[in-house]
Amino acid sequence: MTFPDDETGQVLAEMQAAGINLNEMHNVVFFQLFEQELQAKAMVEHLAEKAPEMIVTLEPDELPNVWDLNCTVTMIPSYEAIVAQEAEFELLAAKFKGFNDGWGIEA
Repeated sequence: MTFPDDETGQVLAEMQAAGINLNEMHNVVFFQLFEQELQAKAMVEHLAEKAPEMIVTLEPDELPNVWDLNCTVTMIPSYEAIVAQEAEFELLAAKFKGFNDGWGIEA
């Protein structure tokens, strides 16, 4: 399987080279960052209402003094699916004054 030459494509290629089967369902974690706890909690509440099946965790990150909101989606991690989900999270996080900060697969 080949991937586009961008950051997402590179990560998927590395995972494939490491022996991860990208044709199976995986827990993919999308990372959102917020400067204010209230903004992060507002997104948590929104997701609890709109996507109750999603696993969401909120943790303080002392360096660089932000709030980490981790959103776990069970999916087949195709390039297209990852890019589409990241775009959705980018738009949603922006509504709460946060931003998407990448993704990873739970090992």
